[in-house]
Amino acid sequence: MKKPVIVGITVAALMGVFGFFFITLGNDPSKLPSQLEGKPLPEFSASKLSAPGSIAQILTNEDIKGPALVNIWATWCPTCRDEHETLNVLKTQGINIYGVNYKDDPKLAYEWLQNLGNPYLFNFLDMSGAVGIELGVYGAPETFFVDKNNVIQYRHVGAILPDIWNSKLKAIYESLDAKGAQP
Repeated sequence: MKKPVIVGITVAALMGVFGFFFITLGNDPSKLPSQLEGKPLPEFSASKLSAPGSIAQILTNEDIKGPALVNIWATWCPTCRDEHETLNVLKTQGINIYGVNYKDDPKLAYEWLQNLGNPYLFNFLDMSGAVGIELGVYGAPETFFVDKNNVIQYRHVGAILPDIWNSKLKAIYESLDAKGAQP
C-alpha cells in the first residue's frame, strides 16, 4: 500500500515542478535562470580544437579575454548550424567569440569550421561535457556574454540570429565594455 502512495506523491511533485516551469517560462527557453550571471567565468581547462593529428594544447578560462561571447556549439546540433552564419558575420564586425565544442567529434568539428567558416578566436574541446557542466549548460547552442573582467553578464539560450542580435543582444554586448569598470 505504501508504494502507490509514494509513487503518487512523486508524480504530483514532478507535475508541480514541470507546471511551474511551463507557466514561468512558456515557450521561451532563454528565460531559464543562470546561477552564473554576475559571477566570474568558472575555472576550467580543456584541449584546444585543432587539426586532426595536431599536438593538443590545453586552454583555461583565463585564455578568454572579454568583452566576448562564449558560444556552446556542436556539429550534431541543427540549431547551431542555423546560427553559424550569424556568428561569422559578427566576427567580421569585430565581435570576439570563443567556442566550446560540446560533446562532439573533434574531427567533425574541425571539418565543420573548415567548410562553414570559423567565427571563433579558438575553441575548447569539451567531449565529456565537463566544461558545459561548469557553465551550467542545458544544451546547445547557448551563449554567455562576458565583460572585460570575464564576469558573465548574460546568458542566451538558443540560436543567435540576425533579428534577435539586432533587437536585443547587440545592446547587451555593447554594454559589456562598461561592465566591471573601476570608478
